[in-house]
Amino acid sequence: MRLMRRMLVAWVVFGWVGTAPGSEPPPAPDVAATVNGEVISLAELDARVKANLPGIPLTAAQLKGLRATVLNDLIDDVLLRQFLAEHGPKLDPAELDAQIKVFTEQLAKQNRTLADYLKQTGQSESRFRADWATQMRLTAYVEQRVTEEQLRAFHAANRDHFDRVEVRLSHVLIRVSRGAPPAERAAAREKLQALRAELIAGRTDFATAARTFSQCPTATSGGDLGFIRRRGLPEDEPLARAAFALKVGELSEVIETDYGFHLIRVTDRKPGTPSDYEKCLFEVLEAYTEEFRDDLVKKLRRQAQIRITLP
Repeated sequence: MRLMRRMLVAWVVFGWVGTAPGSEPPPAPDVAATVNGEVISLAELDARVKANLPGIPLTAAQLKGLRATVLNDLIDDVLLRQFLAEHGPKLDPAELDAQIKVFTEQLAKQNRTLADYLKQTGQSESRFRADWATQMRLTAYVEQRVTEEQLRAFHAANRDHFDRVEVRLSHVLIRVSRGAPPAERAAAREKLQALRAELIAGRTDFATAARTFSQCPTATSGGDLGFIRRRGLPEDEPLARAAFALKVGELSEVIETDYGFHLIRVTDRKPGTPSDYEKCLFEVLEAYTEEFRDDLVKKLRRQAQIRITLP
């Protein structure tokens, strides 16, 4: 559900582990966070933020939430890079250069340069290369450890995804951060529960409700998020899980995600085509690696010294 990444302004609360208040010097003014002593600068953060939702006006509160979300991703990237530097396989620089060359040639077919891509995604070339190298090392790390039996079991457990089943859904979103006061969170949930009752009773329709109440850019299109596949970004998992459990036309219960609280309605479903494990092995490995990465980063966060200094 990369559409959600582009369109939603998330609110994320960080559980960081640090030393006692007052025991560290104040952070430098250009530092957004430190991760096991490694600095993430405000300049790098804001370049990524600018690339995330170009041209869309944000309130001060929305900008704060977006910066927190992007910083969360950058912290995960640093943790993974640090882990693989110590535990991952060595990477042949020539292999890295070869992959980036292929990527650059693909961009050229779209009349784009690597410099264009870096500007659009808010990355420096050094960070782009470091992130690409990390992904290559992660893939190699997983390939050294995963068995065919594990991959076959993963394929069987995620048939909807590999069969390319898709559902189309619309949603109504009430934004609230996970760290918001209980009363604020309860009020948002109750608002959607009341709206759900109105929808069930037929006193309003979903598109009108989305245009009136949803705090998402999709409100103008009646909350339409388009077609999604079963597996997407981790933060979208609650929505995807709920959507694939619904029949076309059905309305969900109130769903909580990192973005806030949602009501969703499935409007269409494409059945997909039965997949063959051998023919989609690369995709299976790719999806397995992403899940492995998510679990690893959660573990690394619990062990890390992370200091958030975002204003």
